[in-house]
Amino acid sequence: MHKKVNESGVVQLEDELVFVIPVYNDWDSVEKLLLEIGKLLSATCSFSCILVNDSSDNDPDLNFFSTLGHMTTIIELSCNLGHQKAIAIGLAYVNKNHPANYIVVMDSDGEDRPEDILQLLKRAQTFKGIIFANRSKRSEGPLFRLFYKCYKLLFSLLTGKKISFGNFCLIPKKYVRKMVHVSDIWNHFSGGIIRSGLPYATEATQRGKRYFGESKMNFTRLILHGFSSVSVYADFMAMRLMILSFFLIGVTFTGIIVVALIRFLTDLAVPGWATFTVLGLGILLFLALFLAFFLLFNVLSLKTQKAVIPARDYVDYIVELKHFNPNE
Repeated sequence: MHKKVNESGVVQLEDELVFVIPVYNDWDSVEKLLLEIGKLLSATCSFSCILVNDSSDNDPDLNFFSTLGHMTTIIELSCNLGHQKAIAIGLAYVNKNHPANYIVVMDSDGEDRPEDILQLLKRAQTFKGIIFANRSKRSEGPLFRLFYKCYKLLFSLLTGKKISFGNFCLIPKKYVRKMVHVSDIWNHFSGGIIRSGLPYATEATQRGKRYFGESKMNFTRLILHGFSSVSVYADFMAMRLMILSFFLIGVTFTGIIVVALIRFLTDLAVPGWATFTVLGLGILLFLALFLAFFLLFNVLSLKTQKAVIPARDYVDYIVELKHFNPNE
């Protein structure tokens, strides 16, 4: 653990690792996770844990955190904001108050395995950017996995980018300072990193088993998660769809002209077919024009909205901080 003097002249202790872990009702899993992290790292490096309580319905056993051998802070949020926003708030808090060489973002349910942290740290010796854990497979049923593949395909088609990883990652200190000023991580953490242009790589890992209970990710949450990831690229998506709408406009105009030429210059016309064909193409033309103007309006409206900057706005969502220091 290293000493560092902040801008106010106060001496801070700098850990080698700080964990940012969003929590929603999963306190049993949190306890097991922190114990496993302690067994894994306590003899080799200094670390501390930031737990972002996303307005859970149940309360943790505060006495447990006092027995741990490392500093633990619970950030109490004012309301349930969701996983992605909880991570953004945790990172902004760490950037402002808790210097560290590396920050680890991971879930608390056990599917992000503590032992994979060592693998990410090893990769960090050769790659100096953000390292995401690319887990081998999902643990849900085949139907869910099918829809998850469809989500990744849709993301690729609409944005031109690929996404094959979640939140579990290792972040060097200098990139935390940059990413908390990226508004896109407020909606979708990994999608925001891809959009930001910050250097990142993936490391193949295995998916762990949940400590307790069932996964909270269902079809509804997956759809919301998918919309959140695509929303990061709202302007890219809108431009691609606008290009598609202009293509459809061109096709319909061409079709109408071809129908008119056939109708008046040849003997191939069947009574009534030209009217119905032009009517159908006209409806397609109307829909394409409507889509083009609608997307243009939305792109322009996005430019006028005030973006949430985690580094600036995170304090508005914190109602209480609970610190548990083993040295006190």
